[in-house]
Amino acid sequence: MLRKIATPASRAVERWLPGAFVFAVVLTVVVAALALLLTDTGPRELTLAWGDGLIGLLAFMTQVALVLLLGYTLANLPPVRRLLARVAGVPRTPRTAYAFVTVVAGLASLLSFGLGLIVGGVVAVEVARRFRDRGTPLHYPLLVASAYAGFVIWHMGYSGSGPLNAATESGVYATTLGMDVVPVSETTFAPWNLAAIVVTLVVLAVAMPLMAPGPGEEVREAPEAALAVADDQEDASAQEKDSPADRMETSRLVTLTMGVLLGLYLVFYFEANGFALTLDIVNWTFLCLVLLLVGNARQLAATVARGGRTVVEVLLQYPLYAGIAAMMGASGLAEMISDAIVGAATPGTLGLFAFLAAGLLNVFVPSGGGQFALQAPIFAGAAEQLGVAQPVVIMAIAYGDQWTNMIQPFWAVPLLAVAGLRVRDILGYTSVVLVLTGIVFGGTLLIVGAG
Repeated sequence: MLRKIATPASRAVERWLPGAFVFAVVLTVVVAALALLLTDTGPRELTLAWGDGLIGLLAFMTQVALVLLLGYTLANLPPVRRLLARVAGVPRTPRTAYAFVTVVAGLASLLSFGLGLIVGGVVAVEVARRFRDRGTPLHYPLLVASAYAGFVIWHMGYSGSGPLNAATESGVYATTLGMDVVPVSETTFAPWNLAAIVVTLVVLAVAMPLMAPGPGEEVREAPEAALAVADDQEDASAQEKDSPADRMETSRLVTLTMGVLLGLYLVFYFEANGFALTLDIVNWTFLCLVLLLVGNARQLAATVARGGRTVVEVLLQYPLYAGIAAMMGASGLAEMISDAIVGAATPGTLGLFAFLAAGLLNVFVPSGGGQFALQAPIFAGAAEQLGVAQPVVIMAIAYGDQWTNMIQPFWAVPLLAVAGLRVRDILGYTSVVLVLTGIVFGGTLLIVGAG
């Protein structure tokens, strides 16, 4: 059944879906047209809002770039890469391979969305290499789609920008709304959210193998270029150390010292603030791990340089999405969409409607932090009026944000840079994931109700 749906969907996407940058340009035009048609905003005002808004997410863009870069660096350090290569040997059949990659990518995404994308790509490549060596055909686009499918739970985890924003004194709840912060113990670590994570992973682990090509259908194996072993990390001990500068660059002590210092800072931070997470603290956690595990500063520089390819397209597209967010905010289009949905909500369905609104807006603004800033004021106020617990709407926005990433190519770019595929190769499969996870997320919010 799923194969019959996924195969034509994949073919249609391959034919019609443009690259991620072109997709962002098309969305810019669509949002501009909608703002001009549905609101009182004029062309000059809208153009100024767009141009002024291009810089609106620069600070967040830097944080996201670090998440991706540190995730790539950590996943490609020799000890971690060896671990991932061993892990890739676990699945023995194609069907278990698709399920396995989904679960591994999902668990990594719960730690950090950047780590999830990179680990998903690396594990997919390593699994494909293992199966090639065994002479067992494996449908590579579905394998990579399985890695991206695991990403659909990222906003329920450690680096979820919406729950983190709501939990900090400088976030939307404390500053814009003047409300009490909502600790992550009530959002990310709420029992119903943890249960939804487990259910989602089980559903995807069962569903992804069912989309595999059947007997007589084409199996597209990984291209040799994708399986080419990445440049091995240079062995610092084998490099010449003629000068004091060389000895410092290849000394384990330099990076280890910084890693220990950063680790001490994190210990002191959590001691003083409890489990108050921010995106910066998530980044410093992974930087600490990188510094503790990397061989030396020279190896670190080489790995980071290779990781640049995972962030360049994201950096190029982020201003476009910031401009889209600015147009939607300045014209009132975002508020119009959210208000229309809120107007139809009851205490028991507000979470579901917030989820659907967030999913729609995420297509236009695929930024968890930017989208949360747009929607949280609207839905927090509605929750207060209807007597709905704030954690419900916070996680509903988070669910919607992660959900439609399955048809939004923006976040697939870093994973595809590692895996060596195009967006159109996987989005047919992940569109099926959109339907399945929509049922899980929507059902969860209906069960939770008003909280």
